Amino acid sequence: MSTFTHKLLLPALLLLFAASFAGAQERFVFTPQWTPQAQFAGYYVALEMGFYKEAGLDVEIIHPTASQSALTRMYKNESQATTLQLCQAIEVVSSDIPLVNILQTSMNNGLVIVSRRGVNPLSQKGARIGTWSAGFGQMAFCLSVKEQLDYEWIPSASTVNLFVKDAVDATLAMSYNEYYQLIASGMEFGEESVYRFCDHDYNVQEDGVYMRRDYYEKHKEEAHKFAEASRRGWEWAAEHPEETLDIVMKYVRENKVITNRPMQRLMLEEVLRLQMDRESRKQEFRLRPDMVKLASDLMLENGMILAPVTYEQISEK
Repeated sequence: MSTFTHKLLLPALLLLFAASFAGAQERFVFTPQWTPQAQFAGYYVALEMGFYKEAGLDVEIIHPTASQSALTRMYKNESQATTLQLCQAIEVVSSDIPLVNILQTSMNNGLVIVSRRGVNPLSQKGARIGTWSAGFGQMAFCLSVKEQLDYEWIPSASTVNLFVKDAVDATLAMSYNEYYQLIASGMEFGEESVYRFCDHDYNVQEDGVYMRRDYYEKHKEEAHKFAEASRRGWEWAAEHPEETLDIVMKYVRENKVITNRPMQRLMLEEVLRLQMDRESRKQEFRLRPDMVKLASDLMLENGMILAPVTYEQISEK
């Protein structure tokens, strides 16, 4: 090959290499904290609509299994990010495992206590209360101690089954999930028998996206890209609920989750409602310092953590 030909080919090869490099996507594994459902609709949308790809990320969504939780995957660097409730994140950080919140979706608490006997759950001192074996009931524990309710906690993989079988006096439920399952089973509840944490002094934000801080410090640009594309996914979901449900049901079917479209519609509607800040009435997608302090203070006061966890400890710096 002549020197002249080399001179012609070299710029073309350089351009081709540059184009390939620009188009290269960074692999990013994201693990929601539970099985496929509308609780995670925005992430499914961002993947299916190509928002992650447009951001230059090769995102794979891998759900947890019975033998490997989302947190375990993140600890082992098998996932770059996961969703956690704020109280869960505070517990992890208090155990000297630094985390960073890169996107906050929930602005309100979805936890409820449902009583089967038509009475206010706070009037049932010493009651047997169904709770999840996997956790998520930190605010309920704080309530029990602070209000001197002396609840007896009955853990189970399914709070719904305990309640339906009359094995407990009341149960913890998420307003977007188990609460609707109980209603679908034919039960009816008056407002007096449903205690909603968001309507009282326990309105602590829940779902957010978290990373290990050591990973975040080395991959800030990647973290910001993922957060922004995920936010786009949630905003699109709010504007296109039926198309979003099509996407959710695709993931549900692929993972053989037992549910149906009407149930997932109720879940999506409630999850989106909980994303609206009560003061601004907007999807703000931000971790509120006052809610971090509230959660930390309640957990510290009730012996769930040994030292305060501050907003600065879990927010981006």
